[in-house]
Formats: sequence, structure tokens, C-alpha cells
Amino acid sequence: MTDFAATRRAFHLPQGITYLDGNSLGPMPVAASERVARMMAEEWSEMLITGWNKAGWYVQPRKVGDRIARLIGAGPGQVVMGDTLSIKVFQALSAALALRPGRRVILSDSGNFPSDLYVAEGLARAVGAELRVVAPEEVEAAITGDLAVLMLTEVDYRTGRRHDMAALTTRAHDAGALALWDLAHSAGAVDVDLTGADADFAVGCTYKYLNGGPGAPAFIWTHPRHADAAQPILQGWMGHDAPFAFDLGYRPAPGIERMRVGTPPVIALTALDAALDVWDDVGLADLRARSIELTEAFIAGVEAACPDVVLNSPRDPARRGSQVSFRHPQGYAVMQALIAAGVIGDFRAPDVLRFGFAPLYNDLDDVGRAVDALARILRDGSWNVERFQQRAAVT
Repeated sequence: MTDFAATRRAFHLPQGITYLDGNSLGPMPVAASERVARMMAEEWSEMLITGWNKAGWYVQPRKVGDRIARLIGAGPGQVVMGDTLSIKVFQALSAALALRPGRRVILSDSGNFPSDLYVAEGLARAVGAELRVVAPEEVEAAITGDLAVLMLTEVDYRTGRRHDMAALTTRAHDAGALALWDLAHSAGAVDVDLTGADADFAVGCTYKYLNGGPGAPAFIWTHPRHADAAQPILQGWMGHDAPFAFDLGYRPAPGIERMRVGTPPVIALTALDAALDVWDDVGLADLRARSIELTEAFIAGVEAACPDVVLNSPRDPARRGSQVSFRHPQGYAVMQALIAAGVIGDFRAPDVLRFGFAPLYNDLDDVGRAVDALARILRDGSWNVERFQQRAAVT
């Protein structure tokens, strides 16, 4: 059994704060600052450029990728790190389209994170493809014989609704299409199984539930059956078969290495590597059970104490990730009042109060404090609009 009291102690959690926004930015692991300081003192300062070989900086994207692979149902040598999530979406989507010549339709849903849709829209315009966007509940019916790629985010960033990855991937394959999954709100929060679902490509970020820090690098996974055939449009120096030969023409590296683009962000990867240490003693079944326990307790508590809010997440935990949303007409002002009271969640337009529960460090005491604070604020009206004028959210 996973010791969640021990995993909680692995994080720096500011005193007096109940942190329910790890689905936007995870807190700092205690080990991260020391690990980064040691890397800078012993590697960068002393080894200089020789650190690429002596300290293993060059292979760091694959080594860290292997640590993430276990958390998403992938195998060794199948995940590589680097760049941003948008770049990885672009790479995976362009490679998937190239593997389905003659088909030009990309299907996604309106619950997808907007930047994924921006990338898909731009790529579709550049290569003469079509992006179709339907409501989340209409995805299965919209998978037709002209589809090239199904591109979905497994867990909706606003509602926490969780797609059935295995069922929709099977449906896409039956139609002759490929399935690309964004795991930004599921990796480190729920029990992902890419291999079991037979997915084709997956991408994700590491600054949310994986606690890699602000701007931590993204990851990309390619199913082994596609690894040596995938040809992303964005072909970078580090994805070349022999980058230090400095050939003028591009020759892709074998396997997942071809999905590398820019120079590895060594300091950021060092912090992420430290953050991943806590996962060595975490069972994914335990993680999921803990997530359900916390989110179920929160929903029950809020609905009993706060009649002015409406659940905006699936009630069935099997259809929900590790976050819960409620709606309130003055959601922005209510969330600002909560933050001022030491309970940090976040707001999504137009009226969504969003709370992320990270099983590694959130506990039932956090649930109780959040419920009490929300009930008190709604009861005494301390969320009043004059005090907290709505402005654009930045996370």
C-alpha cells in the first residue's frame, strides 16, 4: 500500500494554505531545490560543456522519459522529454496525419484544451486538412470512415470529465484512424494505460500533477508499431540520426529519439527528475483509489453545505479525473475570496470554480478545510463583486 502521509512530506506546502490547484501547477518537491543546486555546483560550474557527456545531459530526455513511462502505461525507450506541450502536439498530430495518407480529417471535441485546437487548426490549414470539433458526448458518433486522427484530451480541464480512452481508441481503429491522447490532466492523477488502450500517440506536460515546476518540459510517446515510421513535420537537430555529423539533410533517428527537437532543458529536467523520485513507492491503483476518495468526499461535503453551487463534473467517479468543478454565477469573485482565505483553487470562465485533488499530497483534512471555507464565504457574502472585480485568468 502506498504511504500517502510519506508522499505528502515530500512536498513543500506553505503553512496555512490548502492547495487545490495542482492541476495547474504542482507544489515544489522538497528534494528539487537541493538537486538543482547540486547540478549547478557540481556539473554546470565544474564540467562546463563536458557535462553533456560526463553528467549525462544529452541522454537525460530518455532517462527521465523512462521514469514517466511507468506512470502512463508505456514501456522503456518509448517516451522522450523536451520542448513544450504545444510542440509535442504538433509533432504527434503531423506524424499521425502522415501515417494516414489520403485522409485529411482531424476530430476533436469542444472540451479539449484550446491550445491543442489552435495547433490542430494551424496544422490543418498548412497541410490542407480539416479540423472537426464536436461536443464531448458526440465524439463516438462522429468517428467516421474519412477520419485520419482522433485527437482528444483524456480529462477535461474544466469539468474533470474523463473520456474512455480504450473504447474511443478501438472505435477510431475500427474506422481506420489513429488516436492521439493529451494526458496533461491525467498523468500523475489517474491510472493511465496507453499500452492497454492500444493508443497510437500521446503527449503531456509535467508541471501539473507530476510537479516538475513552472514551464517544465513536455513528453511524447509513440506506440512501438509507429516509432520507426513516424515522420513529424517539425524535424529538429536533436532528432537527427547523427546530430553531430551536421548533415545538411535530415535523417530521422530510430524510434522515439526522432521526436526530439531542441536542446534539452537540463536544469528543468533535473528538477523534474527529483520530483519523480516520490513516484518510486506509489502504486497507481492506490493513486486512483485515493483520488476517488478525496473527490467523492469533496462533492458530498460541498453539496451538503453549499446549496448555491451546482456540480459541473461527472457524478460517476469512473467518468471523472482528479478534479471537481462547481458553478456559481459569481464564480470568479467566490474563488478570489477562497484564495484570500487560504484555499487555493482556480476559476474558469464563465462561472466555474475548479479544484484539483493531487493524491500525493492532498488529504481529507484539506477537503474539510475547503468545504468549510467555501460554505462560510457563500454564507456571509464575503465574495461580493465590488471587492473582487473579474479580470482575465492567467493560469
